[in-house]
Amino acid sequence: MMRFTRSKIIGFATVAAAALAVSTLPAQAAVNETQGVTATQITLGISQPTNGPASYGYNKVAPAMDAYFKYVNANGGVNGRKIKLIIKNDGYKVTDAVNKTVELVSRDKVFALVGSLGTANNIAVSNSPAIDLAGQKIPSLFVNTGFSGFAKKSDFPTMFPLFPSYYMETKILGGYIKDNFAGKKVGIIYQDDDFGDDALAGLKQAGVTIAPGASISYASFSQSVATATTWVTKLKTAGAEVVIFYGVTSAAAFALRVAAGAAYKPQWIIDSVGGDATTLGLLGVTPAVLDGAITTSFLPAATDSADPYVKLFKTINTKYNVAGTVWDNNVLTGMNTAMMTVAALKAAGKNLTRSGVIKAIETQGKTFPSASLAQPQFSTTSHVGYNGFWIGTYDSTATLKPEGGKYKIYTTDSASGDVKVSTWKRPAMPAKGLPK
Repeated sequence: MMRFTRSKIIGFATVAAAALAVSTLPAQAAVNETQGVTATQITLGISQPTNGPASYGYNKVAPAMDAYFKYVNANGGVNGRKIKLIIKNDGYKVTDAVNKTVELVSRDKVFALVGSLGTANNIAVSNSPAIDLAGQKIPSLFVNTGFSGFAKKSDFPTMFPLFPSYYMETKILGGYIKDNFAGKKVGIIYQDDDFGDDALAGLKQAGVTIAPGASISYASFSQSVATATTWVTKLKTAGAEVVIFYGVTSAAAFALRVAAGAAYKPQWIIDSVGGDATTLGLLGVTPAVLDGAITTSFLPAATDSADPYVKLFKTINTKYNVAGTVWDNNVLTGMNTAMMTVAALKAAGKNLTRSGVIKAIETQGKTFPSASLAQPQFSTTSHVGYNGFWIGTYDSTATLKPEGGKYKIYTTDSASGDVKVSTWKRPAMPAKGLPK
């Protein structure tokens, strides 16, 4: 069951979006299965923060997707069609995410949404009658969030998460904490919405107990030196020796910097969302501060030059991305999302329709090529994407190293299933990194 922490904001966003779209997307409008598709082009859209305080790291995802699409276009496109990606800036604000998505659907006439960022934002978009994702059969492909609820087909029939869920992540980390930090007092800082709720649920399922006074929630956009100082003071008072951070990178940076300044040195365990070293570095977190922090990933490390996907995507980044874009995990994530999108579009066939893309993912998505070290789990009954993570530690150069020196993927579900070590082997990358 979902807790809409921002229900009033979502309601306002829906009303505002309806005002924009009242004449363009009536409630009973006929479904246009091929909107955004011509003989030569497929138009896609994404809503994400491209500037502002919430944009750090995330603003690299959409350009990376576009770079991969340009690479595909230069190699014949998708069944003879070129991909056009329209990028809208929502500032990570719920109201703007809805309004920008209305623009993408009703004005820009996109075929599908792809990679849209944020749990609360995607919930609001799905609930908006001005957009009517389900009724219009608009695919919302590979959303940039690990909220477990999006995998429930009955609630989100046209939406496909890609990342392993936050519930899975904390359940896996919970087992790791119990095995490696038994007897230590555990604290947590988490974003106070469905994002953080998922994290708490996973930890509870794993049997991790948070020390009294060491559970700290924060509202999105409230992160600052002042709020982080309050966090650190509470954690120190509670005697937290292991601190789980579950939020966005900008908030993680404040927590790490303020703690370092206060000479507070717990064992940091940072979620995959907030743990990108490059972005943390831009936000003032030095390698010395990050040294020893633990995080997770489902993709190979961005520094893993031996990985074929990393090699290819770095080459594409240099040739097709915005000049000067520094290669990191956000770029890797964007390109991987774009590759999965191309695989879905190709699998849907030359007679491209919205329903056809949805069916292709449900029936063939488990076999789509991608950089992930965990297998996609899409089916006709569930929209679960990847289902596992590996655990790594940052060294003194802010390089993430997997435990034991090699990737060990832990898989699980967003319920009471066991955590297991995966035996799945990622198939070889297709020729030139182009899905067949």
